[in-house]
Amino acid sequence: MLKQQLTQRLQQKLSPQQIQLMKLLQIPTAVLDQRIKEELEANPALDEGDETEEEYQEMSRSEDDRTEEPQTEEAKDDLERDEIPPDEEVSLDDYINDYIDDDEATYKLRGDSYNPEEENKSLPIAVENTFHEYMEQQLGMLDFKDDREKTIALQIAGSIDDDGYLRRETEAILDDLVFSQNVAATKEEVEYWMSKIQRFDPPGICARNLQECLLLQIENKLSRDDVSYEDKLILKLSTRIIEQYFDEFTKKHYQRLQRQLGITEDELKEAIDEILKLNPKPASGYVSSTRNPHYVVPDFIIINNDGELELTLNGRNAPDLHINNHYREMLRTYKSTVKGRRATKTEKEAVMFIKQKIDSAKWFIDAIRQRQQTMFNTMYAIMNYQYDYFEMGDQKSLRPMILKDIADITGLDISTVSRVANSKFVQTEFGTKRLKDFFSESLQTQDGEEVSTLEVKKILTDIIKAESKRKPYSDEKLKNLLQDKGYNIARRTVAKYREQLNIPVARLRKEL
Repeated sequence: MLKQQLTQRLQQKLSPQQIQLMKLLQIPTAVLDQRIKEELEANPALDEGDETEEEYQEMSRSEDDRTEEPQTEEAKDDLERDEIPPDEEVSLDDYINDYIDDDEATYKLRGDSYNPEEENKSLPIAVENTFHEYMEQQLGMLDFKDDREKTIALQIAGSIDDDGYLRRETEAILDDLVFSQNVAATKEEVEYWMSKIQRFDPPGICARNLQECLLLQIENKLSRDDVSYEDKLILKLSTRIIEQYFDEFTKKHYQRLQRQLGITEDELKEAIDEILKLNPKPASGYVSSTRNPHYVVPDFIIINNDGELELTLNGRNAPDLHINNHYREMLRTYKSTVKGRRATKTEKEAVMFIKQKIDSAKWFIDAIRQRQQTMFNTMYAIMNYQYDYFEMGDQKSLRPMILKDIADITGLDISTVSRVANSKFVQTEFGTKRLKDFFSESLQTQDGEEVSTLEVKKILTDIIKAESKRKPYSDEKLKNLLQDKGYNIARRTVAKYREQLNIPVARLRKEL
């Protein structure tokens, strides 16, 4: 049984323009160029760059078009009799006049910080051999009986990762040889060529774990003719520590090592110093074939001009975009063509296509302008909130600041502020900083004053740097030292901040 009922619901829907603006706010300046290129490829009505003198003259001609005599009554009646389907019922003449005479889409979006010398700068990229290319060069020095042996060696070298380790199991390499190279090899053959590659430069490559990597490097040092007798004794002691007591060494149980090895503290220190000279990532000094260089492009620039901070947007935040003048000319041509007669269906479809493209271009230009304004307002509020830091560069002067603080100042939503702060960088006189790093929770001192947790972390780092590495401070001791400085903090909070700073526990910070 069918029945009707009336319901009332409250819904919040975002327009396509709002969605587009939110997506543009999220992307950093380094990606904005690519996003604009995608829009330029998708929408022929959108152009980038300054308008030429001819385009300005075309715009002035459109002013003259508005002064022409109106159509005759017969022509108007003829247009009124035109049968247009209900879903396509539009006033094309009014629409064309609006778009021909519209100057709004031709505004410039350059900021005050625009410098033409900064345009079209390309970053130089160093051309170097990759690690795997270096391996292949050394493979060419080996004496292979046939192509089969060379294929096995190439497969092993290609399986080495960017750190210089061979982390694939021997059985997996055998399977790779069968399926990809159609070569049936044995485990002994793979291990034979693996041992050959382990003698390549740099020492320690093709190791299956850190322990083997360190042993290969010490073995390489012992094989040299210029090593003295005393150094050989230290290297042999280092070999024994890695081979037999690697777990105690990694956990820094130095007293236990002294007892089990029967050596003095000075001898243990010399052996450990020798181990610490080794490279745990032997391929780290070479260019990776999979690693892409990452350059930080600042979104904002803050300059201290005689004690007064000046904020500017990066020039790439304000590209010059305008409506393609050719599309305006198409509308003018259509206007003169259909003057005094009915428009055909094809002509109407052409006008609707042009309308869609121009609308899309206007939306995008307006979204770029709003992105520029929103980013500037948000960063300006952050700069004023953290004025002392941007003026002096002292991290201890950072104030507690959360997203809501900036949202209240700017009148923006918290989610909008979060999108602006995400993946954005600001260039200051003290280096290029990530915008998210300026946001922190507050911590109350014993005097009742609220300070930023960033300030506490900076002081915690300074205390640990100044500690004696022979007897590092425990978390309890660090808590007491911070409380002596007036910070009301618990031991578990000290442990949390220490972990966030990637600082190990006291036992692992110990040195001889």
